[in-house]
Amino acid sequence: MSDEISDGTVDVVDVLTEQIEARFGLSMEQLKAAVAAAPAANPDATDIVRWHGLLLESQTVLDRAEHDLMVALETQPDPVADPTLALVRRVEAAVVARDGRAQTLRWYLDPTAPGKQGLAAERLARLRVNRRGPAVPTSAPPRPANAPQAAQGVTR
Repeated sequence: MSDEISDGTVDVVDVLTEQIEARFGLSMEQLKAAVAAAPAANPDATDIVRWHGLLLESQTVLDRAEHDLMVALETQPDPVADPTLALVRRVEAAVVARDGRAQTLRWYLDPTAPGKQGLAAERLARLRVNRRGPAVPTSAPPRPANAPQAAQGVTR
């Protein structure tokens, strides 16, 4: 855990990337290439690569939201103004998404995690055979151009 960002906190993406690379003995780029070439060869590797990509996406969204919030805090005279509070909520939502995806990766990386042994593991293996994506959409569906807009100040 030697990789740290400038404020001294451990970067969850770097830590998980190091754990993934150690588990498979490959760099992430090599692992992605191997999964792309033979996605069914190792279902765990395929799932881990997919969730790592989702984690990277979430981290990018979080970084952008934090940047936007910092700009707003530096330029707005009232840090409690509605636009600033909306940015705070956006950062909070991005943290929750990123942390949820990180937790999923941790589960995949832990061979003794609940559900990975015994009857639960057998059920999980049966579910994986036919599954192609997340059971629940991970992002909101696109809105048609003529859809009514949400009331101002309400974000979801």
